[in-house]
Amino acid sequence: MTTAPIILVMGVSGAGKTTIASRLAERLGWAFLDADDLHPPANHAKMARGEPLDDADRRPWLAAVSDWMQTQQKRGAPAVVACSALKRAYRDRLRRGVADLAIVFIQAAPQLLAERLARRSGHFMPPSLLTSQIETLEPPTADETVIVVQAAQTPEQIVERVLDWVGDRPSTRS
Repeated sequence: MTTAPIILVMGVSGAGKTTIASRLAERLGWAFLDADDLHPPANHAKMARGEPLDDADRRPWLAAVSDWMQTQQKRGAPAVVACSALKRAYRDRLRRGVADLAIVFIQAAPQLLAERLARRSGHFMPPSLLTSQIETLEPPTADETVIVVQAAQTPEQIVERVLDWVGDRPSTRS
């Protein structure tokens, strides 16, 4: 029996996770989750004050994201999740209990990220936290079932590249 695949679109703030993940989910006809929606209010408040989250802050959030992914798989519903998942330990936590997790890592130059964050309005995370995110980032390695895409490409180019990759992976076909 095959399980419903889950695609995790990850990267630092401003990389385009939500844009790419939502478009990818739409193209595939899969469920979509913006993991930011599962942050407890205290996390949103802390980031809004310009304070970076620590591992203890992220623990309940990652548990909630993992629970959502597991529920999707139990229902047989493939899904795409936009989630920073900056550290290997965070991705390992998300992988626990989730079969067939594929990762799309959106890589971006710090200058591009800073430009994007400066133009963004109404988001709880201020541009001042970009440096802490970049410092926290542990890029995924080949053993994590990952494709690396460049944020400088258009969203359409990135989605097409990911769709080609997904199509080449038998377990992610639905």
